[in-house]
Amino acid sequence: MTEIVLRDSPELTAPGGHYSHTAQYGGMAFVSGQLPITSDGTRLVDEPFAVQAKQVLANVDACLATAGTSRDRLLSVTVYVTDMGDWPEFDGIYRAWIGEHRPARAVAGSSTLHFGAKVEVQAIAAV
Repeated sequence: MTEIVLRDSPELTAPGGHYSHTAQYGGMAFVSGQLPITSDGTRLVDEPFAVQAKQVLANVDACLATAGTSRDRLLSVTVYVTDMGDWPEFDGIYRAWIGEHRPARAVAGSSTLHFGAKVEVQAIAAV
């Protein structure tokens, strides 16, 4: 039986709840929802949407690196936004971040996100 491995990224602030940044099993890495929080714990919730989105994707990168994988191994990405009007801006930022790789993706509108963030991303990647 394959072991479940739970890891927190040393590049990110410790999880604020009862979860790990990543969970790995059977050659797959599951990245917990990432919010716009810097490595020192600063919440960027008062920053413009683009700043928040870029921080969230940087946090996803840190989680993927901790799991021994990278964004070009992403299988699925789920994006939560509090304003669907921000979706085109996110899509442009995401496109520049991900490049030619096109994993499965879902976008969900959410009335609120933790700490008042405007965007959150969770992901699944092959290791």
